[in-house]
Amino acid sequence: MFKKILIANRGEIACRVIKTARKMGIATVAVYSDADRGALHVRMADEAVHIGPSPASQSYIVIDKIIDAVRQTGAEAVHPGYGFLSENKAFAEALAAEGAAFIGPPAGAIEAMGDKITSKKLAAEAGVSTVPGHMGLIADAGEAARIASEIGYPVMIKASAGGGGKGMRIAWNEDEAREGFQSSKNEAASSFGDDRIFIEKFVTQPRHIEIQVLADTRGNAVYLHERECSIQRRNQKVIEEAPSPFLDADTRRAMGEQAVALAKAVGYASAGTVEFIVDGARNFYFLEMNTRLQVEHPVTELITGIDLVEQMIRIAAGESLPFAQDDLTINGWAIESRLYAEDPYRNFLPSIGRLTRYRPPVEIAAGPLADNGKWISETAETGEAAVRNDTGVFEGGEISMFYDPMIAKLCTWAPSRDDAIEAMREALDGFEVEGIGHNLPFLSAVMDHPRFVSGEITTAFIAEEYPDGFEGAALPEPELERIAAAVAAMYRVAEIRRTRISGRLDNHERVVGTDWVVTLDGREFPVSIKADREGSTVRVGGRDLRVSSDWVPGQSLARLSVDGAALVMKADKITAGYRLRVRGADLRARIRSPRAAELARLMPEKLAPDTSKFLLCPMPGLVVKINVAEGDEVQEGQALATVEAMKMENILRAERRGVVKALNAEPGQSLKVDDVILEFE
Repeated sequence: MFKKILIANRGEIACRVIKTARKMGIATVAVYSDADRGALHVRMADEAVHIGPSPASQSYIVIDKIIDAVRQTGAEAVHPGYGFLSENKAFAEALAAEGAAFIGPPAGAIEAMGDKITSKKLAAEAGVSTVPGHMGLIADAGEAARIASEIGYPVMIKASAGGGGKGMRIAWNEDEAREGFQSSKNEAASSFGDDRIFIEKFVTQPRHIEIQVLADTRGNAVYLHERECSIQRRNQKVIEEAPSPFLDADTRRAMGEQAVALAKAVGYASAGTVEFIVDGARNFYFLEMNTRLQVEHPVTELITGIDLVEQMIRIAAGESLPFAQDDLTINGWAIESRLYAEDPYRNFLPSIGRLTRYRPPVEIAAGPLADNGKWISETAETGEAAVRNDTGVFEGGEISMFYDPMIAKLCTWAPSRDDAIEAMREALDGFEVEGIGHNLPFLSAVMDHPRFVSGEITTAFIAEEYPDGFEGAALPEPELERIAAAVAAMYRVAEIRRTRISGRLDNHERVVGTDWVVTLDGREFPVSIKADREGSTVRVGGRDLRVSSDWVPGQSLARLSVDGAALVMKADKITAGYRLRVRGADLRARIRSPRAAELARLMPEKLAPDTSKFLLCPMPGLVVKINVAEGDEVQEGQALATVEAMKMENILRAERRGVVKALNAEPGQSLKVDDVILEFE
């Protein structure tokens, strides 16, 4: 077995690999760029080597710099994580020439499966069901439009060397095919150094289901069942689960056997994933094979009890798989929520900045991965449901514009899907993140959405359920009443504390009232409260709710029991109340006396400033292109500018007709959120 390995990556996946290596008694080497000098993975590793400037193109994906770090440290093997050099044939070959093992598949398999055009041809030859499309290279936008018309709209335009949703567009007509081809080509060149594009039929009402495979160097290969990855935005996964709520045993077996057949056909060895698109009749079609560890691998680990990183390391060291297909069963259910630095209220645009507060929920060990003693966290508690948080950040750290916006991967496991969802709800409500925009509210809203709870989901879920963008969860009346009761109890505690601090309680100069009006974002809930030693009874909406908690003023997380059920809220003090974030809703709670509430109704509402005559930058990023000039007349939907943020190109369009009055930005310029790009007359 290896004595020292180098992790050619950063962030949460680097930390994840370090944890398993440590448990195996293997020393670790981290590499880092300027931006990551103080990163968590650097702190965790036994050694660390600086490899260059912040942009990945000058550090993490420069093969010579990684090889030099291997030489400096004497690392015997390299784990590439995912992204960066993980599917780079030249990197695997360079390591072999250096005498270091690549903890991944053979270079030939990377070459065959890493190119989406070649992989589809090989999949068809191996008897794997494939999607109709044009696998040849496409010269320009005109040819892309012609091919798309021949296939039939809608079509998916993809980068041949792509991954992670980059270099990918859906086109519903000729104009979108031309525009999507160019954007995909640009993103592919920027992210992968390979701008080849192909086009295939886009399957409507699709589910994205993938099969995890493991193969050793001695011809043994197995599949570790499936993951459902249909909740996506911008073609990038947000929520995954294992197993899929849609597959039956026969379909699961057929998909798994085809995935193994493909792995054997290309001489695969290591962990890999075969991705399929599945329609409503359970017909499935090969999409691609990812010759690396997947972001969502923890849910497979949680239902099988198998540490995939450990198996990758053992396979790279020449060991055989310690299990056969019949040994692999599905135990319970696991869900993963990807916590991103992005603003769901602004179409999931990236956010950067400092994590002024980062408090994940307590990890809990349970299920298959805990039973065999290989639970990933060294500090996890034990319980009936598991909570796992894979992360590469810490409180006070920076979320950089140079890399993927992922903050953490929050996972839960339970014996049933319903229990796993409930565990995720509680974990999300207890996850505290401040300082940047993040998607915690959206993740919470999905967990309560009837379509998700029923399992009736497709890759169009976000577009269909939030066509005008995410505006927060709309909580039902009974839940708002529970929150109003909780707020009243919290406010009473705070008021009693204020009287004691002033000293007026002993003199009976001030008595805390019992009748208030709780306003939740404009909706009024008259409440009456009676307290005793064990808690409070709050009368709201014609019913009495019992509230108990050990919350004290100043705590940002309020854990209460209301009407016998747990309620966890993030609570920040504001004037005459609290800002509450719970179950995907962001509420302003004001607590007033009945007379004060009566007067508040007479106050005029403050109007937001009119920004309709400006094109504002929606995220921190780099201006790639300005499509218009001063004096141009533009139409609704016309492309005005392109801004790149975290390796993704974002096309900004006109919301209405108008004439460009002035340009305030130019290509190559870095902008902040709400910087003015151009003005209209």
